[in-house]
Amino acid sequence: MDRVPADRAAGAAALWSRDFRLFFTARTVAMLGDAMLPVALSVGILDAGYGPSGVGYALGAWTAALALCMLFGGALADRLTPRRLMVWADGVRLVVQSVVALGFLLGTPSLWQIVAAQVVSGVATAMFQPGVASMVPAVAPDVQRANGSLRVAEALAALCGPALAGAMVAGLSPGSVFAVYAATYGISGWCLLRLRVKLVPQAAGDGSLLRQLADGWREFRARTWLWAVIALFTVYGFTVAGVSLALGGVLIIEEHGATAYGTAMAAFGGGCALGGVLAMKVRPRRPLLAGAAALTVFTLYPLAPALGLPPWALATGWGVAGVGCAFWGVVWATTVQTQVPTGLLNRMYAYDVTGSLAAMALGRTFAGPLADRFGGQQVLVGATVLALACCAALPAVPAIRGLRAVAPGGDAPHSDPSADRAADAAGDRATDRAAEGTHR
Repeated sequence: MDRVPADRAAGAAALWSRDFRLFFTARTVAMLGDAMLPVALSVGILDAGYGPSGVGYALGAWTAALALCMLFGGALADRLTPRRLMVWADGVRLVVQSVVALGFLLGTPSLWQIVAAQVVSGVATAMFQPGVASMVPAVAPDVQRANGSLRVAEALAALCGPALAGAMVAGLSPGSVFAVYAATYGISGWCLLRLRVKLVPQAAGDGSLLRQLADGWREFRARTWLWAVIALFTVYGFTVAGVSLALGGVLIIEEHGATAYGTAMAAFGGGCALGGVLAMKVRPRRPLLAGAAALTVFTLYPLAPALGLPPWALATGWGVAGVGCAFWGVVWATTVQTQVPTGLLNRMYAYDVTGSLAAMALGRTFAGPLADRFGGQQVLVGATVLALACCAALPAVPAIRGLRAVAPGGDAPHSDPSADRAADAAGDRATDRAAEGTHR
């Protein structure tokens, strides 16, 4: 039997330290609970007689609160340290969702109570989420392998969470799902509280939160590779991801039924898990260039339903799309976490997530009217073309294609935007010279 190389075994042992095991457990349990929430909300609100519009109000309230408060969460994480803010946020969500669970178990809560609870939960999530970016480098010496492990866990949670919630709703009640959902935040907060990592406030002396946000925006604009990717993905989220997520399932269900859609979703989740594993092993020198190449296969997500493929082909296409999507997600997260200084990381991540949320929300909102006007298949074909265009635009930016990876265990760069721009330009010139030599 082949023996595992010593360096690989040592790397795995270093990754799964006590702190990373606790952080991994916290994130995995919380992601499982998040995957259960839409099922619990949908069934509970529909059973209460509030209709599909009630479901939309509750889910929309959570998303809106998250998007509106995310930037302040990033600034607060820099001011208070991410772990402290994350523990507080988990405590708030534990209390809020426990109240919702109790309301469903004892009777029927009013719609305004459910919506108000989701607003508070969304605000707490906005306080929690930016800290995830800076916690990964703090608990794991190998950031890319850590992100790959978390991506695999996220994919498995997305697969198992809805199924678990559905089984619990069928056997027990929506209130029981909310009780389990609330408990996941208790477990997450307890694990984070036990971390031994020492984090120091990075921006406590920078003045008001608004001043911190302004400073973060200035640093954000100074990094061409960062704002260029996020700008392109704002377009991508609106015209590709948001539209595809809204219309892809509708077309599959209309053509082949709910079972085929469930199978395709399971294949996508399996592909995401495989993409996470692949990203743990493949370490490109130019991560954003490699990630853009991998992301091109996500075009199968809108294209497969648009072509009216049989169920087995749909599942295959969505599985391959999941691989590319997850690989890009890991290399992008790793790049941000290793290229952006610690004192800015939470705010940079908040800008990233805010743009993505807003773009995808708009895409989902306009997907229905566009389908009514032009037809669902035509809209998804257009999304495929735009996806390819965005993937081609990524390496067209010199700062993106020239960015080099930081070695595992290497220190994040200091805050020197001018040096970043000079390094990007030098890397681009070196690439051009190499290309000229090849052509000659």
